[in-house]
Amino acid sequence: MAKSKSVYFCQNCGTESAKWIGKCPSCGEWNTYVEQVVTKSSKKNQILYESEKQIPQKISEIKSQKEGRISTKIKELDRILGGGLVSGSMILIGGEPGIGKSTLALQVALKLDNLKILYISGEESPQQIKMRAERLNLQNDNCFILSETLLENIFTQTINVNPDLIIIDSIQTLYSDKLESSAGTVSQVRETAASLLKFAKEKNVPVFLIGHITKDGNLAGPKALEHIVDTVLQFEGDHNHMYRILRTTKNRFGSTSELGIFEMGNKGLREVANPSEILITQSEDNLSGTSIASTINGARPLLIEIQALVSSAAYGTPQRSSTGFDNRRLGMLLAVLEKRAGFRLSQKDVFLNIAGGIKVDDPATDLAVIASVLSSNLDLPIDKSVCFAGEVGLTGEIRPVARVDQRISEADKLGFKKIYISKFNLKGLNESKYKIQIIKVSRVEELFRSLFKKN
Repeated sequence: MAKSKSVYFCQNCGTESAKWIGKCPSCGEWNTYVEQVVTKSSKKNQILYESEKQIPQKISEIKSQKEGRISTKIKELDRILGGGLVSGSMILIGGEPGIGKSTLALQVALKLDNLKILYISGEESPQQIKMRAERLNLQNDNCFILSETLLENIFTQTINVNPDLIIIDSIQTLYSDKLESSAGTVSQVRETAASLLKFAKEKNVPVFLIGHITKDGNLAGPKALEHIVDTVLQFEGDHNHMYRILRTTKNRFGSTSELGIFEMGNKGLREVANPSEILITQSEDNLSGTSIASTINGARPLLIEIQALVSSAAYGTPQRSSTGFDNRRLGMLLAVLEKRAGFRLSQKDVFLNIAGGIKVDDPATDLAVIASVLSSNLDLPIDKSVCFAGEVGLTGEIRPVARVDQRISEADKLGFKKIYISKFNLKGLNESKYKIQIIKVSRVEELFRSLFKKN
């Protein structure tokens, strides 16, 4: 006979405790323990999906085979996955409500008309999914819709349909009768995900999971969920902006430094092939306080617009505020300008903004930040055909940056005429293959004289 007992699980990391405690000893979070009733069955095997028994093999006897890739027919998604979906893999995508997770999953299901897709939704009815498909203006007769949350029924229908791809929206809505806890709890999420992984590996079918996030922006459920899956994708973006960024935080079959950019419209998510063009404001007026930085986000070169506003402090304490850029690094760069270049900014408000609503942590944007601050302070515009790529040190020197050839190529491709880089970045650089003029500087003072010497 099954025995029941109460245990406590941390909702943040999944650590189990026999009694309630205020602070989790594993992750350090407070008030995250929730009581759950766990039923221990007399059966030895508690696995929700019965897998085939395996025997140990010598590594020399295991036959290596090239992993098969399934194209999603969405180039941005294929690229961040490393070339497409790997057979038998499990992909988890998380993000805020309304960011576009379900839309992206449904677009994948409807575009793959050459495969049999099983779309399982625990949040929407088949009629609601049909309405969204009509809005996307996509049709696929090989896409099967199932509105179900009980895991045992899902396995039964999956075996009957025998799909080539399974999409589950979302993992927090699934539950199993073998566990007494409700759907979305730590034990249910962990066990259902583990059973789906065993099913995916044995049937060699890729599984696409959609996951909720907490108020802190982390994936909801136990941390073990991210360890179980093969790939973790994170949707980023602001509801006030139309652009969405899809990042790879874990990928067993590709790079974790890739990102894809999408535009949310009336007909779903649209791929942005050249993000540099959308991140630069198209304006005919030369305005002071703006500069263009050649940055690399992950493995992708991007040109972004940096906007600065320097004004006299209206109150006693000058303000230092930045959007999309590290506020502490901004303070450091302002101190370098004051100490090494002699600009009196200590009594002035400085505001910095990265256009397009994206966040940048590339140190190569330092040169563009300094240029935009100087431009706003002097009220002198910077030519639109000029961009920057360089890191600024505490001594005022311009330090070299990684992959400068990719940065220069991106600027050259978009028609920029000049790019400022560190003179220490010239090792192995073939300047003759670029049409763009490469200007080398070694210190902040040199940048200032080169930019504003005619004014």
